[in-house]
Amino acid sequence: MPQEPAPPALPDYLTDPDAVLKDTEVNWRYGRAPDYSKTRKVFSETKQKSHEAGSLPELVQNLVKNWEVEASFKPTLKDWRTIDHENYSFAINSSEPEGAEAMLKVGTYNAIIAPNEYYSPDYSDFASSHKTFKRMMPTFAWEVLEVYSGPPTVSFRWRHWGVMKNDYVGINNKGEKVTAKAHGGAIDIQGVTVATVNDKVQLQSVRTWFDPMDMFRQIAPNGVVKKETVDKDMAPADVVDSTASGSATPTTKPMTTSVTEGLDAMGLGDAAATGGCPFAAGAQKQDGETKLPEGHPPVEEKMSQVVAESRTENDTIKTELDPEQHGKFDQEVADHPYMPGGFR
Repeated sequence: MPQEPAPPALPDYLTDPDAVLKDTEVNWRYGRAPDYSKTRKVFSETKQKSHEAGSLPELVQNLVKNWEVEASFKPTLKDWRTIDHENYSFAINSSEPEGAEAMLKVGTYNAIIAPNEYYSPDYSDFASSHKTFKRMMPTFAWEVLEVYSGPPTVSFRWRHWGVMKNDYVGINNKGEKVTAKAHGGAIDIQGVTVATVNDKVQLQSVRTWFDPMDMFRQIAPNGVVKKETVDKDMAPADVVDSTASGSATPTTKPMTTSVTEGLDAMGLGDAAATGGCPFAAGAQKQDGETKLPEGHPPVEEKMSQVVAESRTENDTIKTELDPEQHGKFDQEVADHPYMPGGFR
């Protein structure tokens, strides 16, 4: 009998979380590939899930890790291997989709955070954004928690976490320098991403939903920060570096955004209409209100669960999973997550 041809090998960016870090004939932002050994260590010691090698969650996890390496550290777009260059776009919380060039220009943090009382991409640039977040949290690990569907449309829930070891220093939506004292505690957020891929399992459409304010609520859990007026002519990176003794205005008003308000702000109330969020998919309008199909958890209930879980550093999420799709969660299996820039 003729021998069956071997199935095509999977791309290395699916099987190896460090695949693109090994690229040599590319332009790296700082002259060489970044070192993620510390983040890898934090991930392996504090992750919630251990995915079976070759399982769908592990492959998705590796793809996203490699994509984020390229988005943060490969400034030349043609060097990106993880995207379908002709069909790639990225959007956060039902915002207008943008191409890879936009993220390259402003940086991954600025691409995913809307202006608010703690931080604003309008007053920050690539360099200052990395100083703001990477100094505060030297490691910011990332993992896939659940995968809801496989290619060509991959939807999954993720977790992103670290420890606030140093003060938060950023520029807010009023152009003020904002400082929050380091508390040494966990910063832990979660979200949902829906992505389409081509036959090479390269990313095409990437749509992510999460509550960016949840991170800031954890940075300043009591709402206590110092705000300073700064010279508008200063470069953003210099503002973050400065120790200017401007007019300091402490505030003790805590963040009180409800889950409902957060959902409205993120556009999740209309997620079904935009055809994105898996929690709202199939929802119908009845009497002016969005109704989910029978058997689906309410969006607010699900997002409340996501937010609550994200605030418990060592909480193990108990979910019945399809073992064929998700693999065994063997605690001795070592994955390697990461996401620089917006994630790591």
